[in-house]
Amino acid sequence: MIQSMTGFGKSTLQLATKKITVEVKSLNSKGMDLNVRMPSVYREMELSLRNQISQRLERGKVDFALYIEVTGEETSTKVNAPIVKAYMSQMRDILADADETELMKMAVRMPDALKTERDELDENEWKQILTVINEALANINNFRADEGLSLEKEFQLRIANIRLYMEQALELDPERVQNIKNKLQTAIDELKVTVDENRFEQELIYYLEKLDITEEKVRLTNHLDYFIETLNGNEANGRKLGFITQEMGREINTMGSKSNHAGMQKLVVQMKDELEKIKEQVLNVL
Repeated sequence: MIQSMTGFGKSTLQLATKKITVEVKSLNSKGMDLNVRMPSVYREMELSLRNQISQRLERGKVDFALYIEVTGEETSTKVNAPIVKAYMSQMRDILADADETELMKMAVRMPDALKTERDELDENEWKQILTVINEALANINNFRADEGLSLEKEFQLRIANIRLYMEQALELDPERVQNIKNKLQTAIDELKVTVDENRFEQELIYYLEKLDITEEKVRLTNHLDYFIETLNGNEANGRKLGFITQEMGREINTMGSKSNHAGMQKLVVQMKDELEKIKEQVLNVL
């Protein structure tokens, strides 16, 4: 079963003093294009996290974000008391009659009046966060699988349409051949010359063989079958499906160039339209 590269996954965890939220979203891309946003306290785990995300999601333009919302009374930012007192002392020397409250307001706005203590990574907390990350990755993969089902139905429909138009084109082939014979015979009759019937038949057979689309029909049928077979495979197969559509396009183009029949050419255009719709959606397949 195929998967889409488009997806979204989210998971949350409530700890004693903080709420952890993990969001992962992805779009289509030729390879793995990963962007990670997380608080600095967890930066030392980023490399292993990137490897984990790459293994789980394989391909796509992926945005991973880990957010922390402090819900307790603790804060890592504290007043730098010695610095604030030093500022207030200096300002008293300048403004002897200044109110203490006003001096305090001015002092806490000065450089280094506040200090942020760097939190150390809590291993137990990180293990809990990993469960949330795994849950978010599972959610985005479920989203991708659901999108993949929709894509598969779309591909089945388009492939069936191409088969139908190809069969309808082949039904017109006898009429096309007869039209070609009639045109050649009319052209010779207008020349009012005597023609060797055996030679005429040989030349006609040669000409018709050059315009025969049987080989293209066989190859296109094989490509359609291979596309469905690959679609039902278990491996990530977006690139392979893309290669198969290229081969399908070559056969359809050749059929169009050989058709020499208005009805067949119309059907070839419809086949091309269906193939373009397939190509657009194949870009989203993992």
